[in-house]
Amino acid sequence: MGSYVAVYLQSTFTKLNKYMKRFFTVVMLVAVGLMSCNDGVDKATKEKEAYIKSMKELEEKEKKSPVSFLSVSSKDKNNLLGQTVIKGSVTNNAKVCTYKDVKLEVSFFSKTGTLLETGNEVVYESIAPGKSGEFKFKNFAPTGSDSIAIKVIGAKTD
Repeated sequence: MGSYVAVYLQSTFTKLNKYMKRFFTVVMLVAVGLMSCNDGVDKATKEKEAYIKSMKELEEKEKKSPVSFLSVSSKDKNNLLGQTVIKGSVTNNAKVCTYKDVKLEVSFFSKTGTLLETGNEVVYESIAPGKSGEFKFKNFAPTGSDSIAIKVIGAKTD
């Protein structure tokens, strides 16, 4: 009878051990699954934080140097009153920053390339990233002027 009890207990422990292994395996799989899901959330959070940081750095760079991100194009003609009419656009090439009150320098040159006169004009318009703002100025050009050059010399940020 003693050997029967020993065999029964051994058989019971073997079955219990088998169930414990299965239970432990299931618990480990669930734990690994939860940790891997958490890593995905952490990775997504880290990527989002890195993106936000890079956008803030880019915005600071664009705010410090608006002249580097603004370009101007123009055409000029003379009207019946003898004024030089300058029409053009200012384009914002920045990715984040919106610029406003863009300050332009208008220079008049002679046929030989001598600078005759320089003046400033302001485009009072907000220009979003990737967009352009139109302008039109009328000036009395100095005597002997042959060509005009316009460049951006400053802007404010929103």
